[in-house]
Amino acid sequence: MNTENTKAQMRKGILEFCILSLIDKREMYVSDLIEELKKGQLDVVEGTLYPLLTRLKNAEFLSYRWEESTGGPPRKYYMITEKGKMFLAELQITWTELTVSVNKITQTTNI
Repeated sequence: MNTENTKAQMRKGILEFCILSLIDKREMYVSDLIEELKKGQLDVVEGTLYPLLTRLKNAEFLSYRWEESTGGPPRKYYMITEKGKMFLAELQITWTELTVSVNKITQTTNI
């Protein structure tokens, strides 16, 4: 079995949660998102990010605005919507429950 494939699937599964969490803190441009994800050791390329952002926008979890750029074409800045904030809150609860469960299962105790 390929561990790299399994690790990639695990990262992919939490990417929406991470993106919404970052955009909840402040409006973000795609380059900002990529930089912040890299800081968290989640390397994501634009080809992965754009379809995900479109899916989140179509689900009304994100909206965006265009801003003129002095060094190139206008930039699309993403912001979280109220519906997105509610979805993010649900994801946070699920993440907390999941990490507690996984930690209970995977931690070994010497009792």
